[in-house]
Amino acid sequence: MYRIYLVEDDAALAAEVKRSLENSGNEVRVVSDFRAVTEEVRDYDPQLILMDIMLPFQNGYYWTAEIRKASTVPIVFLSSASDNMNLVMAINMGGDDFIAKPVDPMVLTAKVQAVLRRSYEIGSGGGNTIEFCSAVLHLNDNTVRIGDSTLDLTKNEFRILHTLLENRGKIVSRDALMLKLWNDDCFVEENTLTVNVTRLRKKLEGAGLSDVIITKPGSGYMIS
Repeated sequence: MYRIYLVEDDAALAAEVKRSLENSGNEVRVVSDFRAVTEEVRDYDPQLILMDIMLPFQNGYYWTAEIRKASTVPIVFLSSASDNMNLVMAINMGGDDFIAKPVDPMVLTAKVQAVLRRSYEIGSGGGNTIEFCSAVLHLNDNTVRIGDSTLDLTKNEFRILHTLLENRGKIVSRDALMLKLWNDDCFVEENTLTVNVTRLRKKLEGAGLSDVIITKPGSGYMIS
Protein backbone atom coordinates (compact mmCIF):
# COMPACT_ATOMS: atom_id res chain seq x y z
CA MET A 1 0.00 0.00 0.00
CA TYR A 2 1.36 3.41 -0.99
CA ARG A 3 0.54 6.82 0.47
CA ILE A 4 -0.71 9.25 -2.18
CA TYR A 5 -1.34 12.95 -1.66
CA LEU A 6 -3.85 14.51 -4.06
CA VAL A 7 -3.80 18.25 -4.76
CA GLU A 8 -7.01 18.89 -6.74
CA ASP A 9 -9.58 21.65 -6.26
CA ASP A 10 -12.43 19.94 -8.13
CA ALA A 11 -14.13 18.18 -5.22
CA ALA A 12 -16.06 15.73 -7.40
CA LEU A 13 -12.96 14.72 -9.36
CA ALA A 14 -10.89 14.46 -6.19
CA ALA A 15 -13.46 12.11 -4.66
CA GLU A 16 -13.53 9.97 -7.80
CA VAL A 17 -9.74 9.75 -8.03
CA LYS A 18 -9.45 9.01 -4.30
CA ARG A 19 -12.01 6.21 -4.55
CA SER A 20 -10.31 4.67 -7.60
CA LEU A 21 -6.84 4.71 -6.05
CA GLU A 22 -8.07 3.37 -2.71
CA ASN A 23 -9.87 0.54 -4.52
CA SER A 24 -6.49 -0.50 -5.93
CA GLY A 25 -5.04 -0.74 -2.43
CA ASN A 26 -3.53 2.69 -1.84
CA GLU A 27 -4.00 5.20 0.96
CA VAL A 28 -5.04 8.63 -0.35
CA ARG A 29 -5.18 11.99 1.39
CA VAL A 30 -6.76 14.96 -0.39
CA VAL A 31 -5.39 18.46 0.23
CA SER A 32 -7.35 20.32 2.89
CA ASP A 33 -5.61 23.72 2.85
CA PHE A 34 -4.47 25.14 -0.49
CA ARG A 35 -2.32 27.67 1.37
CA ALA A 36 -0.34 24.99 3.20
CA VAL A 37 0.48 22.29 0.65
CA THR A 38 4.14 21.94 1.65
CA GLU A 39 3.20 21.66 5.33
CA GLU A 40 0.68 18.91 4.54
CA VAL A 41 3.27 17.08 2.43
CA ARG A 42 5.76 17.24 5.29
CA ASP A 43 3.20 15.94 7.80
CA TYR A 44 1.80 13.16 5.59
CA ASP A 45 5.12 12.09 3.98
CA PRO A 46 3.47 10.68 0.82
CA GLN A 47 5.16 8.28 -1.58
CA LEU A 48 3.56 9.97 -4.59
CA ILE A 49 1.86 13.32 -5.19
CA LEU A 50 -0.85 13.99 -7.78
CA MET A 51 -0.69 17.71 -8.54
CA ASP A 52 -3.20 19.78 -10.51
CA ILE A 53 -1.79 22.87 -12.27
CA MET A 54 -4.60 25.40 -11.85
CA LEU A 55 -5.19 25.78 -8.11
CA PRO A 56 -6.40 28.46 -5.69
CA PHE A 57 -3.80 30.93 -4.39
CA GLN A 58 -0.71 29.30 -6.00
CA ASN A 59 -0.50 26.99 -9.02
CA GLY A 60 0.88 23.47 -9.12
CA TYR A 61 4.21 24.61 -10.56
CA TYR A 62 4.80 26.80 -7.51
CA TRP A 63 4.03 24.01 -5.05
CA THR A 64 6.18 21.52 -6.97
CA ALA A 65 9.15 23.89 -6.83
CA GLU A 66 8.61 24.31 -3.08
CA ILE A 67 8.33 20.55 -2.50
CA ARG A 68 11.46 19.91 -4.59
CA LYS A 69 13.50 22.04 -2.18
CA ALA A 70 13.20 19.26 0.38
CA SER A 71 11.97 16.10 -1.33
CA THR A 72 12.40 13.92 -4.42
CA VAL A 73 9.00 12.24 -3.97
CA PRO A 74 7.47 11.38 -7.38
CA ILE A 75 5.10 14.14 -8.53
CA VAL A 76 2.59 13.47 -11.32
CA PHE A 77 0.79 16.46 -12.79
CA LEU A 78 -2.92 16.06 -13.37
CA SER A 79 -4.27 18.79 -15.62
CA SER A 80 -6.55 19.59 -18.53
CA ALA A 81 -3.76 21.83 -19.86
CA SER A 82 -2.21 19.01 -21.90
CA ASP A 83 -0.32 20.83 -24.66
CA ASN A 84 3.42 20.32 -25.12
CA MET A 85 4.32 23.60 -23.41
CA ASN A 86 2.59 22.52 -20.20
CA LEU A 87 4.17 19.06 -20.44
CA VAL A 88 7.65 20.56 -20.77
CA MET A 89 6.98 23.03 -17.95
CA ALA A 90 5.67 20.25 -15.69
CA ILE A 91 8.74 18.07 -16.17
CA ASN A 92 11.20 20.96 -15.93
CA MET A 93 9.62 22.11 -12.68
CA GLY A 94 10.37 18.72 -11.13
CA GLY A 95 7.39 16.60 -12.14
CA ASP A 96 7.93 12.94 -12.96
CA ASP A 97 5.00 12.47 -15.30
CA PHE A 98 1.87 14.15 -16.67
CA ILE A 99 -1.71 12.88 -16.93
CA ALA A 100 -4.09 14.87 -19.13
CA LYS A 101 -7.67 15.43 -18.02
CA PRO A 102 -10.30 14.28 -18.64
CA VAL A 103 -9.00 10.81 -17.88
CA ASP A 104 -10.63 7.47 -17.28
CA PRO A 105 -10.17 6.52 -13.58
CA MET A 106 -8.90 3.08 -14.59
CA VAL A 107 -6.28 4.67 -16.87
CA LEU A 108 -5.24 7.09 -14.14
CA THR A 109 -4.93 4.28 -11.61
CA ALA A 110 -2.86 2.16 -14.00
CA LYS A 111 -0.52 5.07 -14.72
CA VAL A 112 -0.11 5.93 -11.03
CA GLN A 113 0.65 2.30 -10.19
CA ALA A 114 3.25 2.26 -12.98
CA VAL A 115 4.94 5.38 -11.60
CA LEU A 116 4.99 3.85 -8.11
CA ARG A 117 6.50 0.59 -9.36
CA ARG A 118 9.25 2.24 -11.33
CA SER A 119 9.94 4.64 -8.47
CA TYR A 120 10.35 2.10 -5.68
CA GLU A 121 11.35 -1.20 -7.22
CA ILE A 122 15.01 -0.22 -7.74
CA GLY A 123 17.55 1.69 -5.75
CA SER A 124 16.07 0.57 -2.46
CA GLY A 125 18.68 -1.76 -1.14
CA GLY A 126 22.39 -2.26 -0.70
CA GLY A 127 25.05 0.41 -1.00
CA ASN A 128 26.00 -0.08 -4.63
CA THR A 129 27.68 2.69 -6.56
CA ILE A 130 28.74 3.37 -10.14
CA GLU A 131 31.66 5.70 -10.83
CA PHE A 132 31.69 7.96 -13.88
CA CYS A 133 33.38 11.21 -14.95
CA SER A 134 34.87 11.91 -11.50
CA ALA A 135 31.43 11.38 -9.94
CA VAL A 136 29.64 8.52 -8.20
CA LEU A 137 26.04 7.41 -8.72
CA HIS A 138 24.64 5.95 -5.50
CA LEU A 139 22.01 3.33 -6.27
CA ASN A 140 20.55 3.24 -2.78
CA ASP A 141 19.45 6.88 -2.53
CA ASN A 142 19.23 8.25 -6.10
CA THR A 143 22.08 10.71 -5.67
CA VAL A 144 25.24 11.66 -7.52
CA ARG A 145 28.24 12.61 -5.40
CA ILE A 146 30.85 14.97 -6.86
CA GLY A 147 33.58 15.55 -4.30
CA ASP A 148 31.86 16.88 -1.21
CA SER A 149 28.70 17.85 -3.09
CA THR A 150 25.54 15.78 -3.46
CA LEU A 151 23.17 16.02 -6.41
CA ASP A 152 19.64 14.72 -5.84
CA LEU A 153 17.96 13.04 -8.81
CA THR A 154 14.29 12.39 -9.40
CA LYS A 155 13.29 8.77 -9.92
CA ASN A 156 13.16 9.21 -13.70
CA GLU A 157 16.51 11.02 -13.85
CA PHE A 158 18.06 8.24 -11.79
CA ARG A 159 16.67 5.53 -14.04
CA ILE A 160 17.90 7.27 -17.19
CA LEU A 161 21.42 7.79 -15.84
CA HIS A 162 21.54 4.29 -14.38
CA THR A 163 20.47 2.73 -17.69
CA LEU A 164 23.02 4.75 -19.69
CA LEU A 165 25.80 3.85 -17.25
CA GLU A 166 24.86 0.17 -17.43
CA ASN A 167 25.40 0.46 -21.19
CA ARG A 168 28.47 2.71 -21.05
CA GLY A 169 30.19 2.92 -24.43
CA LYS A 170 27.02 1.91 -26.25
CA ILE A 171 24.22 3.93 -27.79
CA VAL A 172 20.93 3.35 -25.97
CA SER A 173 18.02 3.93 -28.33
CA ARG A 174 15.06 6.06 -27.37
CA ASP A 175 12.84 3.01 -27.72
CA ALA A 176 15.07 1.03 -25.36
CA LEU A 177 15.00 3.82 -22.78
CA MET A 178 11.22 4.15 -23.09
CA LEU A 179 10.88 0.39 -22.59
CA LYS A 180 13.25 0.42 -19.63
CA LEU A 181 11.56 3.31 -17.89
CA TRP A 182 7.92 2.79 -18.82
CA ASN A 183 7.60 -0.82 -19.96
CA ASP A 184 4.41 -1.27 -17.95
CA ASP A 185 2.87 2.05 -18.93
CA CYS A 186 1.38 2.42 -22.41
CA PHE A 187 0.04 5.92 -21.71
CA VAL A 188 3.36 7.81 -21.51
CA GLU A 189 3.97 10.81 -23.75
CA GLU A 190 7.09 10.27 -25.92
CA ASN A 191 8.17 13.86 -25.34
CA THR A 192 8.42 13.05 -21.63
CA LEU A 193 11.70 11.19 -22.30
CA THR A 194 13.23 14.16 -24.14
CA VAL A 195 12.29 16.54 -21.36
CA ASN A 196 13.65 14.23 -18.67
CA VAL A 197 16.98 13.74 -20.48
CA THR A 198 17.29 17.50 -21.01
CA ARG A 199 16.60 18.19 -17.35
CA LEU A 200 19.10 15.52 -16.24
CA ARG A 201 21.76 16.92 -18.58
CA LYS A 202 21.25 20.46 -17.25
CA LYS A 203 21.40 19.22 -13.67
CA LEU A 204 24.71 17.43 -14.32
CA GLU A 205 26.11 20.45 -16.14
CA GLY A 206 25.12 22.67 -13.24
CA ALA A 207 27.24 20.44 -11.00
CA GLY A 208 30.24 20.78 -13.34
CA LEU A 209 29.70 17.54 -15.29
CA SER A 210 29.49 18.82 -18.86
CA ASP A 211 28.96 16.67 -21.96
CA VAL A 212 28.25 13.52 -19.93
CA ILE A 213 25.16 12.54 -21.91
CA ILE A 214 25.66 12.64 -25.67
CA THR A 215 22.73 12.70 -28.08
CA LYS A 216 23.16 10.57 -31.18
CA PRO A 217 20.64 12.02 -33.65
CA GLY A 218 18.32 9.37 -34.98
CA SER A 219 19.84 6.75 -32.69
CA GLY A 220 19.55 7.62 -29.01
CA TYR A 221 21.85 8.57 -26.14
CA MET A 222 25.12 7.42 -24.63
CA ILE A 223 27.56 8.29 -21.85
CA SER A 224 30.67 10.10 -23.03
